[in-house]
Amino acid sequence: MAASELYTKFARVWIPDPEEVWKSAELLKDYKPGDKVLLLHLEDGKDLEYRLDPKTKELPHLRNPDILVGENDLTALSYLHEPAVLHNLRVRFIDSKLIYTYCGIVLVAINPYEQLPIYGEDIINAYSGQNMGDMDPHIFAVAEEAYKQMARDERNQSIIVSGESGAGKTVSAKYAMRYFATVSGSASEANVEEKVLASNPIMESIGNAKTTRNDNSSRFGKYIEIGFDKRYRIIGANMRTYLLEKSRVVFQAEEERNYHIFYQLCASANLPEFKVLRLGDANNFHYTNQGGSPVIEGVDDAKEMAHTRQACTLLGISESYQMGIFRILAGILHLGNVVFMSRDSDSCTIPPKHEPLSIFCDLMGVDFEEMCHWLCHRKLATATETYIKPISKLQATNARDALAKHIYAKLFNWIVDHVNQALHSAVKQHSFIGVLDIYGFETFEINSFEQFCINYANEKLQQQFNMHVFKLEQEEYMKEQIPWTLIDFYDNQPCINLIESKLGILDLLDEECKMPKGTDDTWAQKLYNTHLNKCALFEKPRLSNKAFIIQHFADKVEYQCEGFLEKNKDTVFEEQIKVLKSSKFKMLPELFQDDEKAISPTSATSSGRVPLTRIPSKPTKGRPGQTAKEHKKTVGHQFRNSLHLLMETLNATTPHYVRCIKPNDFKFPFTFDEKRAVQQLRACGVLETIRISAAGFPSRWTYQEFFSRYRVLMKQKDVLSDRKQTCKNVLEKLIVDKDKYQFGKTKIFFRAGQVAYLEKLRADKLRAACIRIQKTIRGWLLRKKYLRMRKAAITVQRYVRGHQARCYAKFLRRTKAATIIQKHWRMYVARRRYKITRTATIVLQSYLRGYLARNRYHKMLREHKAVIIQKWVRGWLARTSYRRSIHAIIYLQCCFRRMMAKRELKKLKIEARSVERYKKLHIGMENKIMQLQRKVDEQNKDYKCLMEKLTNLEGIYNSETEKLRSDLERLQLSEEEAKIATGRVLSLQEEIAKLRKDLEQTQSEKKSIEERADRYKQETEQLVSNLKEENTLLKQEKETLNHRIVEQAKEMTETMEKKLVEETKQLELDLNDERLRYQNLLNEFSRLEERYDDLKEEMTLMVNVPKPGHKRTDSTHSSNESEYTFSSEIAETEDIPSRTEEPSEKKVPLDMSLFLKLQKRVTELEQEKQVMQDELDRKEEQVLRSKAKEEERPQIRGAELEYESLKRQELESENKKLKNELNELRKALSEKSAPEVTAPGAPAYRVLMEQLTSVSEELDVRKEEVLILRSQLVSQKEAIQPKNTMTDSTILLEDVQKMKDKGEIAQAYIGLKETNRLLESQLQSQKRSHENEAEALRGEIQSLKEENNRQQQLLAQNLQLPPEARIEASLQHEITRLTNENLYFEELYADDPKKYQSYRISLYKRMIDLMEQLEKQDKTVRKLKKQLKVFAKKIGELEVGQMENISPGQIIDEPIRPVNIPRKEKDFQGMLEYKKEDEQKLVKNLILELKPRGVAVNLIPGLPAYILFMCVRHADYLNDDQKVRSLLTSTINSIKKVLKKRGDDFETVSFWLSNTCRFLHCLKQYSGEEGFMKHNTSRQNEHCLTNFDLAEYRQVLSDLAIQIYQQLVRVLENILQPMIVSGMLEHETIQGVSGVKPTGLRKRTSSIADEGTYTLDSILRQLNSFHSVMCQHGMDPELIKQVVKQMFYIVGAVTLNNLLLRKDMCSWSKGMQIRYNVSQLEEWLRDKNLMNSGAKETLEPLIQAAQLLQVKKKTDDDAEAICSMCNALTTAQIVKVLNLYTPVNEFEERVSVSFIRTIQMRLRDRKDSPQLLMDAKHIFPVTFPFNPSSLALETIQIPASLGLGFISRV
Repeated sequence: MAASELYTKFARVWIPDPEEVWKSAELLKDYKPGDKVLLLHLEDGKDLEYRLDPKTKELPHLRNPDILVGENDLTALSYLHEPAVLHNLRVRFIDSKLIYTYCGIVLVAINPYEQLPIYGEDIINAYSGQNMGDMDPHIFAVAEEAYKQMARDERNQSIIVSGESGAGKTVSAKYAMRYFATVSGSASEANVEEKVLASNPIMESIGNAKTTRNDNSSRFGKYIEIGFDKRYRIIGANMRTYLLEKSRVVFQAEEERNYHIFYQLCASANLPEFKVLRLGDANNFHYTNQGGSPVIEGVDDAKEMAHTRQACTLLGISESYQMGIFRILAGILHLGNVVFMSRDSDSCTIPPKHEPLSIFCDLMGVDFEEMCHWLCHRKLATATETYIKPISKLQATNARDALAKHIYAKLFNWIVDHVNQALHSAVKQHSFIGVLDIYGFETFEINSFEQFCINYANEKLQQQFNMHVFKLEQEEYMKEQIPWTLIDFYDNQPCINLIESKLGILDLLDEECKMPKGTDDTWAQKLYNTHLNKCALFEKPRLSNKAFIIQHFADKVEYQCEGFLEKNKDTVFEEQIKVLKSSKFKMLPELFQDDEKAISPTSATSSGRVPLTRIPSKPTKGRPGQTAKEHKKTVGHQFRNSLHLLMETLNATTPHYVRCIKPNDFKFPFTFDEKRAVQQLRACGVLETIRISAAGFPSRWTYQEFFSRYRVLMKQKDVLSDRKQTCKNVLEKLIVDKDKYQFGKTKIFFRAGQVAYLEKLRADKLRAACIRIQKTIRGWLLRKKYLRMRKAAITVQRYVRGHQARCYAKFLRRTKAATIIQKHWRMYVARRRYKITRTATIVLQSYLRGYLARNRYHKMLREHKAVIIQKWVRGWLARTSYRRSIHAIIYLQCCFRRMMAKRELKKLKIEARSVERYKKLHIGMENKIMQLQRKVDEQNKDYKCLMEKLTNLEGIYNSETEKLRSDLERLQLSEEEAKIATGRVLSLQEEIAKLRKDLEQTQSEKKSIEERADRYKQETEQLVSNLKEENTLLKQEKETLNHRIVEQAKEMTETMEKKLVEETKQLELDLNDERLRYQNLLNEFSRLEERYDDLKEEMTLMVNVPKPGHKRTDSTHSSNESEYTFSSEIAETEDIPSRTEEPSEKKVPLDMSLFLKLQKRVTELEQEKQVMQDELDRKEEQVLRSKAKEEERPQIRGAELEYESLKRQELESENKKLKNELNELRKALSEKSAPEVTAPGAPAYRVLMEQLTSVSEELDVRKEEVLILRSQLVSQKEAIQPKNTMTDSTILLEDVQKMKDKGEIAQAYIGLKETNRLLESQLQSQKRSHENEAEALRGEIQSLKEENNRQQQLLAQNLQLPPEARIEASLQHEITRLTNENLYFEELYADDPKKYQSYRISLYKRMIDLMEQLEKQDKTVRKLKKQLKVFAKKIGELEVGQMENISPGQIIDEPIRPVNIPRKEKDFQGMLEYKKEDEQKLVKNLILELKPRGVAVNLIPGLPAYILFMCVRHADYLNDDQKVRSLLTSTINSIKKVLKKRGDDFETVSFWLSNTCRFLHCLKQYSGEEGFMKHNTSRQNEHCLTNFDLAEYRQVLSDLAIQIYQQLVRVLENILQPMIVSGMLEHETIQGVSGVKPTGLRKRTSSIADEGTYTLDSILRQLNSFHSVMCQHGMDPELIKQVVKQMFYIVGAVTLNNLLLRKDMCSWSKGMQIRYNVSQLEEWLRDKNLMNSGAKETLEPLIQAAQLLQVKKKTDDDAEAICSMCNALTTAQIVKVLNLYTPVNEFEERVSVSFIRTIQMRLRDRKDSPQLLMDAKHIFPVTFPFNPSSLALETIQIPASLGLGFISRV
């Protein structure tokens, strides 16, 4: 279909973006041809009109379907272009945390700036042997591919690691070398890698520097060749370096530094050993301060210096050479500070005694004057004379810098040579793998000669890369036989020609360097004249005449011409080098041993103004043309030659490419900067690979994969038996344009975009099918739901309605009954209420009426009295008021009248004075008079009226007064009567008051009595309640205590049980660990033993000298060595050096073993004697101390001590005597004598018998003496008293004799008496205290004796028990005793919990000590029993020998024994007899040449083991220890030989594992030990061994069985390993569940079951085969379970490890496949009755991983469910699976980053291993449980087919 047809609505495209480089958008409408604008919808929600380019009319790049995003191989993408590559890398890096991605043949590695757990040895083992496309991309996959191709194709390989500085090139190269060191299997694999890695610090210090882009930029390239021998094991390495940036030594740009080593030296200048270097701060030196950034943040240069010195030591550079290196480097720094002073324009000079130059000369060991002279002068040679010419200041400065660069370059090369010497190997190299760690394409603001060379090298590498990619594409097309056209890819040969061809840039540069007047400007003009406008790749900048531009494959780069000539010449004056070569410093001339003479290309100057000093010189004798050879090659020429050599090396090898990408410039972990990534992708050629792939057919499918993936697009009629024809028919229908695909022999090739189109068709078809299925299913579900709901609703309605009807009827009945009840009740209530109301109303009425009448009477009485009072009061008040008013009125009238009169008087006086005024006043006076007259008349009338009223009032007043008088008289009478009544009332009130007082007193008494009664009642009730509460509390407390006691007892029991269980589990874990460790040591021992045998065979073949009997001696030695290596407890305590290996005829093993036992017993007696001696010494010291205090002792005690010392001396003498006798015995037994000496009756035997008798007698005597000494010690302890109670009489008499005065004697007597009394009292008290202490000690001794007796009884009982039950019984007894003691002390310390706690701690310690003592006692008892058995056997043998010597009649009786043989034949004893010389024949027929298949099918299981044991029984019956030892040794060595020869055959290993275990069980079953005889019959007990204890050989056989088991596991693993991944992961057991996703160039193993592909059925068939073989061989069922458990562990571990390393396997459908496969394995376990073997539990991690793939992964609840479900997986494994989860179909959703972070947060507290992969090589420790045989030995028949006719039955 046309490309434009894909631009439909909702199609997603990529559009350019200045910030994100490419931005995703979605079409809002279909694109039609001719449209100039596309309507797009961006992911941020904005709409955009995208205008197409009117010239090109190119449409934006289409985006790949989501299902293809995150692919392992970029070439698997349907749309191959830059945005698709960038997006795929970003998704893998940010979302999935995957740093590796394939791009065709290139591995793209993005630096994560974080340590990742993906480089462990388990990861290396997982990638080892795998195809490159089967696993996720990894540097190990590239290394494995290179290693595999080297071994398969016999061709050298190269891994080219390139990238920017800081992209991780060195780390990638280091991991590749680590992989080779691990998988090569060399014994010294780590040494080479460690040395190469040890070179990194020093190479970084002298070759790395800080640049503007990287703080640790590598300023040189290196190619490391790792050499391999014929077995492809690492034997050595070699390093080649390229283009060291020497100019950095003398110049650094801004914000850059010189090489690290200079700053490290300056930072370490304070060290004592560096004082001689006279260094200081880096800012003080010209060569280190130009960049202005002497310190790197986060880097300690002093520490780095220590690492550098340590690396030098590891590389073999001695301390003297290291100091020499540092002297040279310091000299370079001082040389940079040398200053020149101009004398004139063409000459200069150095100041006298210039300090920097003086220091430089001191450090270099050269003459100051000579160096000063040649720094300012140069020598010019002609044909006849030599001239010395002064140079200018600029030339001198340049010469100084050139000298510094030359010295540094020589030092750099010297160090590289020493590194190569350390890595060199003397073994011849068969092949090699080269690792090229080289700088990537560089472009800076200022690009000079170094960048030009670097980019030139990248052009060459890119050309080689393009040719290789094109070649692979061409080979693929030719292999598939499809027509192909020449792919137009970018060929950078024109650019290379521009640089290196004739008249190219380098050629012109070299030519200009030879010119006398050559400068950078003239060279630039030559470049412009030669290439400008003639070569499209060469340009000239517009604004510069000193620069040029080259169009490289990655980008345009502008180079500044300044400095090109000087850097290319790299000229150093010969005279300066000669001065350095004449140095007294030995190391400096060593640097210039192979140095060519550095002569300036010019021999004359352009100006003759400078005077020349002429020095006559002799003409040099040499060959013609010698002068030309003396010219040094330019740097460009040298680099071109080394680059050609590198390209030849790479072209002669198979290249593998690793492109390292720097994701950001800030070193942030997992941060992706799109701009920087695109720059590097363009520069490293990844996009060119994509372009080449996209130009052809990038998508490739096998026919089977295409059919499996796109089966949904086919109809049933389209499916044919021929898959190829079916695919052709379908493709012709789906894709019309036939140019879009091609059919190869095995694959279909698609153009870019076609797979996306097919995926779209497939997704549409699946979506339509899903919609139809959903529609049908939802309709069916809803109909079912509706019918179910309808039926349920009808049923519910029926029952509800019936219930409602019954409830309604019941309601009616209840309502009617309630109405009747209410009626009667309401009537009763109303009647009762009415009666109560009526009665209350009548009572209230009577009280109320009386109350009202009384109130009315009182009111009338009060009103009447008030009226009377008011009348009188009002009259008095009225009168008083009237009088006051009259008086006031009169007074006012008087005052007013007086005032008016005065006024009138005044007016009259005035009027009288003025007539006019008078006249005026009298105007209108008449009118006023008339008005006043009228007013007077009116007032008169009013007065009359008032007078009439007053008269009337007086009349009324008089009448009232009379009336009141009469009333007053009447009231006076009533008042008198009231007074009389009042007197009576008062008397009555007094009586009432008295009565009230009496009543109140009575009431108060009653109240007090009642209060007391109430108080008493309350107190009584309170007391009762308190008593009840206390009783309740006591009961509760009692119940609580009882409950607590029960709980404590229960807790103690549970705690003890838990502790017992935990300790048992811990002991089991420790036992398993110890067993695993022991078995690993056995495995290592067997490996070393095999290695030793192989080396011995190789040596034998090399020497080719036959040594008869040597091999037999070796095998015997090996057997004995293994025997004594794993011995029992007795062997550990014996003197091992005494077991010297001697020829069998010279050994006396019987006597020697007996002698060792006797020696051990004597040693024990000596130790016991030493203990008694120490006790005696201690007692003697006590006696001496007490004697010093008391001044003397009774003579009797001294006699006892003398007796004891004499007794001790006698014991010592006897002990010496016993030692002497033992020495005689040693001499007698160690003498080498004839065989007659060891015969019965010989002197050695007689001496041995005598010594044995004397030893037994000595034992008895020693026991008696020990008892006597112990009794004496006890009596001595009791007899000793602290002080004597009496004073010696003799001393008293002497004192009396000295005293002559009687008075003195009397006083002395009195004083002595008092003193005696005082002393007696003190002695009595001390005696009592000592008696109490002694009594307590006696009680303690008695209790200890009783305890000892109990312990002895317990020990005796335990000795009767089998060994397995002894420890358990002892522990049970001790636990019982401690429990009783614990209860006693618990009662004792009930009040003091601290003491109780300390007691418990001491009790636990004591229990632990007792358990250890019991174990030691048990071991001692077993050891003594074995010794007693040995003694008894040896004594019996010696007695028999003596009796034979004494009584010769016995010798005559010996020939009579064969007469009894026929009688024993009739009753077969289960033994087989063979001759000594037939032993090798027996071993050969029964072991070496036995065919396991025939024995397993036709004969009884374990027949060889039974035959061998019956032969051992006969040797035991004959008491022939040599025969037993020889047979067992031959058997063990023969089994080892068979397993070494046929160790890869499962049947052979299984057969001999079964027989070895059966032989071991027979040795146990018939050993005579009670623990192994429980299940024996009486007849079997008669067949037990009688003479020899083969416990040590049982241990040797057990070790052999462990080795065979481990070999069996290895065989199983080798057989199952190729099947597991294919059968468990890749094969689709449930067909059609998972479709195959598109793959890239790295094709993975097909998951479709082809003829050669393993399936799950293959694994099950193999498991059935293993199980049937083991059952046929009669292997123990428990052992079969362990083998099956190990097999299932291998299956689960390998499957899970591959799942964790394969992104294509982490999907929902694959989880279903895995769970189905696991269920099939579980079904197999059920069929074989092996479910209890523990095999299912080993698959638990795989089951949980499959469940993790299938569960929901969205919400927090899902995260919680995952955390609780995946308890068998580690956090790293869970996160890895979630990161790798990849949808196979578009219906699945990816796991979000936030969900993964949620999982990590929830699991951060989980403490588990950080290891990602399971240890697939882990082998569980094996045990061999005792499995006795019920087969009777006498019933076993030996078939004639075994060829054992020389064996006779006994």
